[in-house]
Amino acid sequence: MERPSIRSYSIRGTRITEAQRAAKRSLQEIYGIPVEEKKLDLKAIFPTSEKIIMEIGFGMGETTAIIAANFPENAYIAVDLHPPGIGKLLSRIQEQAITNIKVIEDDVHVVLAYMIDDQALDGVHLYFPDPWPKSKHHKRRIVQPAFLELIASKLKPGGYFHLATDWVPYAEAMQSVFSSSSQFSGGIIEKPDWRPVTRFEGQGIDKNHRVTDLLYLRNH
Repeated sequence: MERPSIRSYSIRGTRITEAQRAAKRSLQEIYGIPVEEKKLDLKAIFPTSEKIIMEIGFGMGETTAIIAANFPENAYIAVDLHPPGIGKLLSRIQEQAITNIKVIEDDVHVVLAYMIDDQALDGVHLYFPDPWPKSKHHKRRIVQPAFLELIASKLKPGGYFHLATDWVPYAEAMQSVFSSSSQFSGGIIEKPDWRPVTRFEGQGIDKNHRVTDLLYLRNH
């Protein structure tokens, strides 16, 4: 499987606790999906789900677990590469008896390109991705024209892409990228009540960071 030449992430804070390591070891086979170069049969994995949503970069999994528990009629594919966060989310799934989340440990570009059929997703969540604030690192930001094209191909017509960031220059850059795409329509919205305020987001708010939510719909 071909992988991106420029990574949009940096795996920081990889110190993993024994509990997180144990969760990965014992629960990933149950609640995870192995990475393979073949398209997933999402109907077979989530036979009763009304919608299938992808969560990109879920951190420690708190938001993903809350949203999935609050919307049991939907299914959530959680994609990340952060070992402690993967272990923590797997633990949350078991402890809270959440049945509508599956976890994939890999780069989302790879997952989308090789494992997700076109027009298979009803929505995508991307909350607080690394803003890469230095100009020389802007090429590493995940929201790029090619990434939007990839997301658009996997969303159903009318499907949504919901993003949030606490870095105003990144919010402006996101809007610029979306404005150059004919695949999406939308813009800034008020934070939906159903999106929880994460610990990371709260820390940003404490530092007077302004949080921006953006919602774009896949054009028909």
